[in-house]
Amino acid sequence: MTPPLLIPPSLIPLADGDPGNRVLTISLFSAVVAVTLYITWWASRQNKTAADYYAGGRNFSGAQNGLAVAGDYMSAASFLGISGQIALYGYDGFLYSIGFLVAWLVALLLVAELLRNSGRFTMADQLAFRMKQKPVRTAAASSTIVVSIFYLLAQMVGAGSLVTLLLGVKSEGVKAAVIILVGALMIVYVTIGGMKGTTWVQIVKAVLLMIGTVLITFLVLLKFHFNISDLLGAAAAKSGKGEAFLQPGLLYGKDLVGQIDFLSLGLALVLGTAGLPHILIRFYTVPDSRSARRSVQWAIGLIGAFYLMTLALGFGAAALLNTAKGSPVEASKGNIASPRLAEAVGGGAGSVGGSILLALIAAVAFATILAVVAGLTLTSASSFAHDLYANVIAKTKPSEKSELRVARFAAIGIGAVAIALAIPAQKLNIAFLVALAFAVAASANLPSLLFNLFWKRFNTSGAVWSIYGGLISAVVLVVCSPVVSGKPTSMITGADFAWFPLSNPGIVSIPLGFLFGVLGTYLGKDRSSEQRYAELTVRALTGAGAETASKH
Repeated sequence: MTPPLLIPPSLIPLADGDPGNRVLTISLFSAVVAVTLYITWWASRQNKTAADYYAGGRNFSGAQNGLAVAGDYMSAASFLGISGQIALYGYDGFLYSIGFLVAWLVALLLVAELLRNSGRFTMADQLAFRMKQKPVRTAAASSTIVVSIFYLLAQMVGAGSLVTLLLGVKSEGVKAAVIILVGALMIVYVTIGGMKGTTWVQIVKAVLLMIGTVLITFLVLLKFHFNISDLLGAAAAKSGKGEAFLQPGLLYGKDLVGQIDFLSLGLALVLGTAGLPHILIRFYTVPDSRSARRSVQWAIGLIGAFYLMTLALGFGAAALLNTAKGSPVEASKGNIASPRLAEAVGGGAGSVGGSILLALIAAVAFATILAVVAGLTLTSASSFAHDLYANVIAKTKPSEKSELRVARFAAIGIGAVAIALAIPAQKLNIAFLVALAFAVAASANLPSLLFNLFWKRFNTSGAVWSIYGGLISAVVLVVCSPVVSGKPTSMITGADFAWFPLSNPGIVSIPLGFLFGVLGTYLGKDRSSEQRYAELTVRALTGAGAETASKH
């Protein structure tokens, strides 16, 4: 299979570097894409049933799934976005690292094992077990698709920044073409490889990402003789902001609105992971609850080490690169800080060492993007086919073959929507875009999941109110915030309908999600869900009957 990124080097106008380095960079970059495509093709030959396509046959070990979960979670937002936020805003950018890491404690303690035991393929399976099927599955599928598209935007914007850096061009048209190419690739991964292909790509990507991050972290620390204090001092001095760079306030300010926005971001990051659909379905790929626990333990270890190293990447970029206003790093909203840092510690622009490290890190980052967008697209397509088509739209129970065909067509449609929305979102930092996805997930999904597991009185009306209430409030607040309009960096320029002052809606929309769940439960008259609460509790705690959790 020919990798679609094998572009003749002579046709690529790099901004710096000689033709020999250009060939090296593009060749290494294309090799990674070719390997991931081969893995997808290899895995596709083993897909025979719906369980293979949706859950990888449920035969991945805890360690394998932990690597895949880490690969899914350590997205472009982590590798490119967080390091960029730290490079530009110091302490304020550091909150992203802490928030993403702490979030795993919520996922481990409240969700991972219980969800694995009480669901089958999608998040909606767990809710529909004791609720009315159609309204709950429709709401859960809608939420899954919206959250996944928000997350997809970040990955595809990262791909645009990354590949245009390699090509050395700044044209918005080229970025748009790259986003379309990434969208096409993710559709190929999902339609051909399913969960097995996606999982193995994520495992390979996680290993490559950890190796690349360790290497760059080592080289950065070596520059400062492994003295963290020297690194932070150099970062503060080079940033031009002095001690303010190491204190809160650069990104969100120190006024009341800025502090509330900062708190809202932290709340969304900490609670969002436990509601992310593409993370939740990973727990269905293991054979039992013990493996689900081991998955999270492996993931926490890998993710914890990775986010500690993002500090070296971010502050290293601030210390060694030009991050002043108008610089390439600042113009990209920090999205190219990590690749540029790799080039700098490898010997600088134009050097063989710099070109090799730039190519390797860019290739790893692109593999990261491909793996995550494949997981997100698979999650959305699975939810559409399994929840909406098979259990709501179809008048009779469709065959597995028919359901899988619908999933593949859904992947194409979702990919097209993500491409269309990602093109105008290129001006936003990708870690920030992911934070919006976390806010929507925490508002729409987490309240209903927790209420369903721990509240006997919770019913269908409460689930539907909770999901739609949290989802609509989060999306409306984002649309009416400075993210979309009212600022030069907004998605829509020349318009201002931003009546909501915060960039992060979580502090308002997350409590609303819980509140709507309570109101819907008490206003709804149906109490039939209480009859199956005891059975759901037994399943969640023991795993007994989990394979048939949605077959009633």
